[in-house]
Amino acid sequence: MRSVLLAAVGLLALSACAKQGGDTEKQIGANPALPDISEYLIPPMHVVPPSPWNGKTPKVPGDLKVQALATGLAHPRSLYTLPNGDVLVVETDGQPEPVHRPKDIVMQLIQAHGHNDAKAGMDIVLLRDTNGDGIPEQRTKFLTGLKSPFGVALVGNDLYVANTDAIIRYAYQPGQTSINTLGTKLVDLPGGPIDHHWTKSLVASPDGSKLYVGVGSNSNITENGMSAERGRAAIWEVDRATGAYRLFGTGIRNPNGLQFEPQTKALWAVVNERDELGPDLVPDYFTSVKDGGFYGWPYSYWGQHVDPRVKPQRPDLVAKAIVPDYGLSSHVAPLGMVFSAGATALPPRWRSGAFIGEHGSWDRGHLNGYKVIYVPFANGRPAGKAIDVVTGFVEGDAAHGRPVGLTLDKTGALLIADDLGNTVWRVSGR
Repeated sequence: MRSVLLAAVGLLALSACAKQGGDTEKQIGANPALPDISEYLIPPMHVVPPSPWNGKTPKVPGDLKVQALATGLAHPRSLYTLPNGDVLVVETDGQPEPVHRPKDIVMQLIQAHGHNDAKAGMDIVLLRDTNGDGIPEQRTKFLTGLKSPFGVALVGNDLYVANTDAIIRYAYQPGQTSINTLGTKLVDLPGGPIDHHWTKSLVASPDGSKLYVGVGSNSNITENGMSAERGRAAIWEVDRATGAYRLFGTGIRNPNGLQFEPQTKALWAVVNERDELGPDLVPDYFTSVKDGGFYGWPYSYWGQHVDPRVKPQRPDLVAKAIVPDYGLSSHVAPLGMVFSAGATALPPRWRSGAFIGEHGSWDRGHLNGYKVIYVPFANGRPAGKAIDVVTGFVEGDAAHGRPVGLTLDKTGALLIADDLGNTVWRVSGR
């Protein structure tokens, strides 16, 4: 272990000398700048250590205010608002992964530098705010004994939870504060023993007949072999009645934040793209997902830009790779998204677009992400530059928090899961 630590220190020094990264503003929007590929033995890395909030809060524009809805949580990553206003907080983390490359050991050690010591709860906590003042009067363990849960969706009285390896259905009655009955498996999902992208985002179709679940790749760029990628880097469409599934969209390295756009009813997602091609490649993105569409991974990125690391290539797939709708810039790690049409507790300028939670970079010199942004929409499409909405998660060279999942509460305020600060933040109008 001592030799590994010494290697990590040495590689950190090498990383510090590597390129820091360029102007991220040039990579936001429909036509992001795509520089030349820069491959590294070890990518440039900058991980900021955690530092408690200690009474501080994130920063928001002058027409908004932010307060803690709940603190002292155990790694909150995902949020879901039930029709009666109860908020479900998914406390979770991934399972331990086997190591396949010496580089993996170094990268895991460096990434761990930016994590706190709190152990994830592997459960769902219910918060109930009975008078709408943003302070929950009740907090209970709603569901326990889960395996790296992430996505939640309610259809009628059926509550679905996407564990890392299966979608489970539970019987739910409005108002109940805990579920103590066993669930029923709807469908297995690709899980371990390798489970590189473990989060499984979940959303129900507008008519409630189908579930859509995001299944991330099992590697950065197929280093674990193509057999490990079966059913992955895709969005599944699952029949709610039978559990039968098909691949709705493919070539999507790590899709999260699945939501249906309220005007067009199109399915949208935020996507974490590949690493180790340089600090400014490849831009993470926000896109509508076409039925049967292929989005490039692993063979190409941003349409027909070929990734030379993948052998053998598939020029037939590269030729039909769809260009994403909206670049978010490189390595921001978007993990949550919610459309803002129902954000009635916010001023009107925030109600016609999408909020995106950017968990933040680790593999570039200059930090990127670590904030919640707003992408304005018009006629069901992005229409303008992204705006920073919730910032201040990083102060100096320390991180107080990292935003992940987003939802709107029953009053129309924005809720943010902060898995590093173990807090759920509530943003409303002044």
